[in-house]
Amino acid sequence: MAGGAVSNSTYTSTPGKGAKAGNYLLPFILVTSLFFLWGLAYGLLDVLNKHFQEVLNITPKRSTLLQGAYFGAYFIMALPAGMFMNKFGYKKGIIMGLLLYAAGAFLFYPAARALNFDFFLLALFILACGLACLETAANPYVTVLGEKETSEQRLNLSQCFNGLGSFLGPVIGGALFFGSGKDDLTTVQLTYIVIGVIVLLIAAFFYRTPLPEIKEAEAEGEAVMQDQRPLFAHKHFVWGVVAQFFYVAAQVGVGALFINYATEYWKGTSNEKGAYLLSAGMVLFLAGRFVGTALMRKIAPNKLLAIYALINVVLCAFVMTGNGAPAVYALILVFFFMSIMFPTIFALGVKDLGKHTKKGASFIVMSIVGGASVPYLMGIVTEWKSTAMAYGIPLLCFMVVFYYGCKGYRRS
Repeated sequence: MAGGAVSNSTYTSTPGKGAKAGNYLLPFILVTSLFFLWGLAYGLLDVLNKHFQEVLNITPKRSTLLQGAYFGAYFIMALPAGMFMNKFGYKKGIIMGLLLYAAGAFLFYPAARALNFDFFLLALFILACGLACLETAANPYVTVLGEKETSEQRLNLSQCFNGLGSFLGPVIGGALFFGSGKDDLTTVQLTYIVIGVIVLLIAAFFYRTPLPEIKEAEAEGEAVMQDQRPLFAHKHFVWGVVAQFFYVAAQVGVGALFINYATEYWKGTSNEKGAYLLSAGMVLFLAGRFVGTALMRKIAPNKLLAIYALINVVLCAFVMTGNGAPAVYALILVFFFMSIMFPTIFALGVKDLGKHTKKGASFIVMSIVGGASVPYLMGIVTEWKSTAMAYGIPLLCFMVVFYYGCKGYRRS
């Protein structure tokens, strides 16, 4: 999805049965594969959006219900997944997530045979419920699979594979869905069957591999311990939920109609080329994470967040002009400046929440439901005015992020 969350909690681990302390290479590889898997699922989503418009003869507004099903599943599944893992453990939670992922992928086959868009929405919803379980578990696992001093390096490395999956998704989708020369869903069926089989194999590896048990200890300073205010009395957290809602809305909206925009405003651009241009944006998104991490050594995270958000406001304003290839390049560049937003908003939002940290983190994760609603609004604007004008909605979303980086992040 959007990127790994930065946690304020510390973790200690007890090796699982049969595991040796410090021998975490195989578990780390398995957990890192999860980041790639949900990145791949997200990368394919925007390509499916355009493909379904043509094969199933649906409007751009209706096709954005794919994003609604995808991110709506995150909103609905986030708290149940956390409750399940608290009771049965993270390993079983990951296996449950992988099984849901595979089940959703396999349902793409009968949905394609039926040529039923609503069936696809159900399949994608089930698939995304599995991804919600995986994202809930993966970050704390990565932090304990090795030395505590190198936990941040491991987490950043795993997040890079999320970016890799997001990059490969449009490449694979563009080549298979648009490059086959067939105006049907045969390649969609094949792609998701292969994905389902791979996910099941990874689930089997998880089942057979001993993983460390996680015991969480909240890291609270004396000042935090004395803070007895309820969660929603922390204004920086409330604004963090709001900012995350609008950021994810902007991110999903930018990608959802990207191929539509490229093919409409850059003369001669095919759907396949549009998918490759989208993958170029994903490359910039990945590169932006490295650059942003380096810049934060010199620039305060909230300031960098505000700067990046302001740049995206300007870029979206230019995208709204529909000025041919330059406007498409501007839209690609938006991905670079989105790269740091999710983890930065998350970290600022849960800072100094003390005993409320876990609950606060859950609410911020749930706020990604913004990705389910705003793309549909963009579809409405596309039908009412134009695709270019629809990008005024992400512009407004980035203005909210800009405010959070300037003032909303401040802790009372």
